[in-house]
Amino acid sequence: MSFVTGLGGVFFKSRNPTDLARWYRDVLGVPADPESASWAFPWQDQHGEPGYTVWGIFRSSTSYFGNSGQTFMVNFRVNDLDGALKRLREAGVQVDDRVEKTVEGRFGWFVDPDGRRVELWEPAPID
Repeated sequence: MSFVTGLGGVFFKSRNPTDLARWYRDVLGVPADPESASWAFPWQDQHGEPGYTVWGIFRSSTSYFGNSGQTFMVNFRVNDLDGALKRLREAGVQVDDRVEKTVEGRFGWFVDPDGRRVELWEPAPID
């Protein structure tokens, strides 16, 4: 019945994402793309299937996290986004009606009991 398959990413805000990404690169060796201030950590699951977890910095002014006071957002990978959103709605959770489809896959959002926006990601198949 579990639909979460792993941590898809951790995203947080910064007044200057480019400078912060450069700091993480220079001090910790995180090879963040200076244009996007993010990096995808590649991995393989126990079956040898490839995937990645994203680390990303957003501008402080972003509305992507929902609540303007929210400074970070967690993204969980799921194997069935529609099923996950349905299960959350049935549990009485506040779920965003919008589902976004990109080349990376499909995304949906909900609000946890503390008012944090959380992202769910059903990755696109990797060829």
